[in-house]
Amino acid sequence: MEKNSKHSILLYYCYTKIENPEEFREEHHKLCLSLDLRGRIIIAKEGLNGTISGLTENCEKYMQTVEGDSRFKKIDFKVEPYHSHAFQKLNVRLKDEIVHSSLKDINPNEETGKHLSPKEFKKIKDQEDVVLLDVRSNYEHELGKFKNALTLDIENFREFPEKVEELEKLKDKKVVTYCTGGIKCEKASAYLLKKGFKDVYQLHGGIIKYGIEEGGEDFEGKCYVFDNRIAADINKVNPSVKSQCYVCGTASDHMVNCANSLCNRHVPICEKCMVKMEGCCSEDCTKSPEKRPYNMEGYYPKKMNGYNPYKCSKRKKGEEGTTGKTK
Repeated sequence: MEKNSKHSILLYYCYTKIENPEEFREEHHKLCLSLDLRGRIIIAKEGLNGTISGLTENCEKYMQTVEGDSRFKKIDFKVEPYHSHAFQKLNVRLKDEIVHSSLKDINPNEETGKHLSPKEFKKIKDQEDVVLLDVRSNYEHELGKFKNALTLDIENFREFPEKVEELEKLKDKKVVTYCTGGIKCEKASAYLLKKGFKDVYQLHGGIIKYGIEEGGEDFEGKCYVFDNRIAADINKVNPSVKSQCYVCGTASDHMVNCANSLCNRHVPICEKCMVKMEGCCSEDCTKSPEKRPYNMEGYYPKKMNGYNPYKCSKRKKGEEGTTGKTK
């Protein structure tokens, strides 16, 4: 558990019909402002997807409010303690899909793979007739993945359907898909079923939930996450380092942003190379006029540039805005 963890990080999604997503976006934005929550939330006609941070008591109020809405009765929050906000800003956006894919015609509420709890996943993951399929992008599984899992050479989840032809030989196997929090698997597993795969499952709650509930056994490396941490420790049972230093090739899971703001590449760089390269991923980046001051943490917050959390909220005249201000 994080030391001095007065905050929490929430990861969640729910495929559900939202009749008026624009109106819901406005209401939801105001809810988050009132609780001083920060992060990224996507709202679409097909549902809700978010990862946010806030004081633990405020996160609990948020969860109670969302769970109290009958549309989100199936929502599953992954909750991790943290020592501070994991985001600088709040963004509540309206989009066509809650996760960008090329599978807009698939409704996970109609058909999807069988959900496995982390405990069930742990029991079957090593069986001979089971194939673990990582549906995440290259930069994610290169940092960490389950032992013996099959990965796909994709730069973005939109490319997933193009790779399914390569999996034809697995049609007689039990295919168990997994991703960070479970959301990509909803459509990925449904697409496999559509393509004739008979025995398809998915890890409910994804890697994060498996780490929280089952200790992350046999997850090699770290899990790429979409907040200020960049990478999260998952395995508390038999941890290992999977990734290599981008500069020298030695084993390293020290995930950082390149100090050159024009590059800003997210890569693992060992501590020795961090010092030598002043936080940069290449010699060229060390010479960039946009190189930021050396930071051993390897995380460089974006400039706020007059960020106003109320900018997209239609506040009525006279409404107070103190609870949503950044600190």
